[in-house]
Amino acid sequence: MKEKIKKLSDYKWLIPKELRAGMRVDALFYANDDIFTTIEDTAVEQLTNVACLPGVIEPVIGMPDMHWGYGLPMGAVGVFDKDEGIISAGCTGFDINCGIHLLRTNLTANAIKPKLRQLVDTLFKNIPCGVGASSKLRLNKQELKEVLIHGAEWAVKQGYGIPDDLTHIEENGCLRGADPTNVSREAFSRGAPQLGTLGAGNHFLEIQAVSHIYDPEIANKFGIIEEGQITIMVHCGSRGLGHQVASDYLEIHKAAAKKYGIKLPDPQLVCAPANSKEGQAYFAAMKAAANYAFCNRQIIAHWIRESFATVLEKKWEELDMHTIYDVCHNICKLEKHTINGKQREVYVHRKGATRAFAAGHKEVTEVYREVGQPVLIAGSMGTASYILVGTELAMQEAYGSSCHGAGRAASRHGAIKKYRGEDIKRELEAKGQIIRATHPKILAEEAPGAYKDVDAVVESVHQAGISKKVARMIPLGVAKG
Repeated sequence: MKEKIKKLSDYKWLIPKELRAGMRVDALFYANDDIFTTIEDTAVEQLTNVACLPGVIEPVIGMPDMHWGYGLPMGAVGVFDKDEGIISAGCTGFDINCGIHLLRTNLTANAIKPKLRQLVDTLFKNIPCGVGASSKLRLNKQELKEVLIHGAEWAVKQGYGIPDDLTHIEENGCLRGADPTNVSREAFSRGAPQLGTLGAGNHFLEIQAVSHIYDPEIANKFGIIEEGQITIMVHCGSRGLGHQVASDYLEIHKAAAKKYGIKLPDPQLVCAPANSKEGQAYFAAMKAAANYAFCNRQIIAHWIRESFATVLEKKWEELDMHTIYDVCHNICKLEKHTINGKQREVYVHRKGATRAFAAGHKEVTEVYREVGQPVLIAGSMGTASYILVGTELAMQEAYGSSCHGAGRAASRHGAIKKYRGEDIKRELEAKGQIIRATHPKILAEEAPGAYKDVDAVVESVHQAGISKKVARMIPLGVAKG
């Protein structure tokens, strides 16, 4: 299938709807030549499957970190008409609002070097991580309902952060319209003991140092002022609660697709008409799971501040530990976009993709509106991460979207067969990094070689013009689940 894809530029490729029967719209993806060779045929096929769904709006978009996933590939965007389109649990993903929270500090790499191992050990101790990890918090059902309705606002009201954090989170840390009554008892049961936990897989907590500043003016707006400056990045989502919401609604949407006569090119793309009871029930439950994720990352950010304060024997305010931004990845939102010259309301499914709204957009938080939304890109373990910013071209071409990370080049099973966790840890620590994980197998799954080249991924979206490089960070200490 890839041989029939048309190269539009050095960083943009077209999959025309004539390529296969059933495609209602074209698909488009961003990648340089090297990244293009790594894109799986199965991921391309999944992109074309989404282009066959009712009410889909041109184009379906793949990002350079795109790889095979459940239904819609990871690293992709599918947009559907508000009235004629669909909402799909499979197009949003299992880890609803998996995202990134990034903190800045006034510390430098040289200053914390003597305390680095102690910092990593303290973070690993204070922030529970791993499959099934339990939190230090114990919430009753009513408290958990409040979390699902209010998101990060609940955390701040409970003393886990400050009001300024909320102005530096996408949607101010709360998707309005969340409805806990659409969340199952099993999802509640799974979520109750996990709030404030990191999880496993590609989730991580990382102490980083700024290695490059590409746009000093915008970087300064984000609180990045010098190379060597320390940042802390958290990558996690809605834990078992979000996974259960997704699992529940995959079954509900399977029945809905049959009920409403929706022809599915792939059974994993189960969905419901956007305005149906099943579609709106999922939308409200998904928002609840997303709010859980916002709250989860906010609590972790607060415990990071406390950990740094303890080890460095200073108040976190003295360390200038403020939130740069917090972004969603796996999410569906009702947004207004200009399409063929007319503004329309559409459901935007970003699965393994980041919102990248341009300067001046009213949905960009006021503190960053003059420069655009921060786009936070997580690298693989042992490789760089990035801060970018949204652009006007992203609004015109990609529904205000960009990539979200490096993107897997090998499956977790394949990585475990190829790599040994002990070897990965030894190699990274030989480079001066401090690595902590619950099990060596996690390090094998997340080996840098199991991912695409994050620098090439970021360069692709930068050169394509859908987001602009601001700063690059390298890992010093990593905690994995």
